[in-house]
Amino acid sequence: MLTAAGQAFRDLFTPPFRAVLFKSVGFTIALLVLLIAALVWAFGYFVTLPGWAETTIQWLGGGALVIGSIFLVPPASSLVAGLYLDAIAGEVERQHFPQDPPGRELPVAKSIGLALRFFFVVVAVNVLALFLLLVPGVNLIAFYIGNGYLLGREYFELAAMRHIPSAEARSLRKANRGTVFLAGLIIAGLASVPILNFLTPLFATGFMVRVFKSIARQAAGGFASIRVSEGASPH
Repeated sequence: MLTAAGQAFRDLFTPPFRAVLFKSVGFTIALLVLLIAALVWAFGYFVTLPGWAETTIQWLGGGALVIGSIFLVPPASSLVAGLYLDAIAGEVERQHFPQDPPGRELPVAKSIGLALRFFFVVVAVNVLALFLLLVPGVNLIAFYIGNGYLLGREYFELAAMRHIPSAEARSLRKANRGTVFLAGLIIAGLASVPILNFLTPLFATGFMVRVFKSIARQAAGGFASIRVSEGASPH
């Protein structure tokens, strides 16, 4: 699994992935800046305090928002990158699994729907972790467990649904929940590192394609619609 993670990370800096990487990072930064600016403006517009107090609170609140944005990067970057993830998965399959049947591209409406659902669920988990900052240690536990589960689930099913129906993708994930959760923890680890967390969606997609391929080979007898070639395993 660590080998697969290393391969997925190296892929990010190869020519086919760089253009998507730059777009994703750029739009994510712009989204976060707009969010912070809007919240600071809204506070200044709707809350009336003495000049010195308002200025102090705005500065402190702005700093808190910048820190808090670390928790919001995973969902924000996932929302932005959601339009590109299917293409990234296809590129990984073409480069590293050329003998396997190519995956089917998800319909645009379904990709957008999945990205929006993922965005709101991950926001909820990370906002909860942010509120738990006052409880030492608990916020980190909430962050890693919540994101490990959600990131593992969503990215695995994204990779799987390119090859099998969504119901079978969920069944395959549940049958391998331990492996998928561990893979999700690796993704959550990257998501917790400032700057590198902007890479999370693209890394997670390439990584989970490899995890799915390994699991699918083992389960191919039980899923008639999966046909994968023998090749490198992510373990």
